Amino acid sequence: MENKERRVGTVSRGIRCPIIRQGDDLAKIVTDSVLEAAEFEGFSLNDKDVISITESIVARAQGNYASVSDIANDVRSKLGGETIGVIFPILSRNRFAICLKGIAMGAKKVVLMLSYPSDEVGNELVSLDKIDEAGINPYSDVLSLEKYRELFGENKHEFTGIDYVEYYGNIIKEAGAEVEIVFANRATTILNYTDCVLTCDIHTRARTKRILKAAGAKVVLGLDDILTSSVNGSGYNSSYGLLGSNKSTEDQIKLFPKECTDLVFDIQERVFKATGKKVEVMVYGDGAFKDPKGKIWELADPVVSPAFTGGLVGTPNELKLKYLADNDYKNLSGDELKAAISASIKSKGDNLVGNMASQGTTPRQLTDLIGSLCDLTSGSGDKGTPVVLVQGYFDNYTN
Repeated sequence: MENKERRVGTVSRGIRCPIIRQGDDLAKIVTDSVLEAAEFEGFSLNDKDVISITESIVARAQGNYASVSDIANDVRSKLGGETIGVIFPILSRNRFAICLKGIAMGAKKVVLMLSYPSDEVGNELVSLDKIDEAGINPYSDVLSLEKYRELFGENKHEFTGIDYVEYYGNIIKEAGAEVEIVFANRATTILNYTDCVLTCDIHTRARTKRILKAAGAKVVLGLDDILTSSVNGSGYNSSYGLLGSNKSTEDQIKLFPKECTDLVFDIQERVFKATGKKVEVMVYGDGAFKDPKGKIWELADPVVSPAFTGGLVGTPNELKLKYLADNDYKNLSGDELKAAISASIKSKGDNLVGNMASQGTTPRQLTDLIGSLCDLTSGSGDKGTPVVLVQGYFDNYTN
């Protein structure tokens, strides 16, 4: 019988699922949905396929929700309820605005310190060109709200049309707190206003906390320190607190999923029992990629993947086919070239770090790469595919 060569590499499929509600048996629903899709669409599962589940349906099944009053109670008890500095938040209606409402409800005054010209993930308050024209040094200059308006006027976000300075100020006032807004990029600037600080940055939070504590702040907490345990029966996240949360309703947030390692291993075991194939399973949130037009870095979650099975630990170990073709085997072509490259791949070592033939490959964590692929596949709107099946990701030219 003729040996047919494969013509397809990696395939990413969005898997349609029922709408998930609190208390649903998510492991069963995900497993059934993938197996039904395979049967209906006529494909088979293989070892090392990856089943990825969006964090939102995991948190929803867990019922991991909290109200703005729960946030307010925790903020008040941990930061004293008087004047608090809220520094370096991202500019997001979905991510931070609802948290800010709860934070402001737990304080008498909020000094809101915004980084500029953009937030941590690239949302612009004002363009770098305008900063240059104004002769401002964002690394050292501190701007009051009045000075900011005098220099830059109103600046609406390119994608949302929102003036976040006005929007956040109004949220704080409507929550019953006094508000003062300043613009600065050095964490210690906030200590000129208050010594109780809630730092709201995501990926730089450990450094910010360290700097503030060293400078003598009385209380320094991050968003990852709020709702780390239940408040009046609320949801919580012991590892990330409010980080990774999303707006659910006008007065409620959905938190990042609680411990969900058991879930991914449960799904892996169910699929193995049904098919005899050992798939990998992960929970994913935001992908880790940057939009070249809006300059927004997608990753507003604390991690891309909060839980994954063992086969997804580590980074790719790949050779660059272009390099081999242009250098080692530049005098070969056709079947000879194919055979030589295949032999190189089959004999590659387990660690190609420093090998010139691997330069230009992507030494990022597998979960970050696959999570980004899945985030783009599932989208953030109405596709209705909160589970993504990735096949052939671990294949190479020789498979």
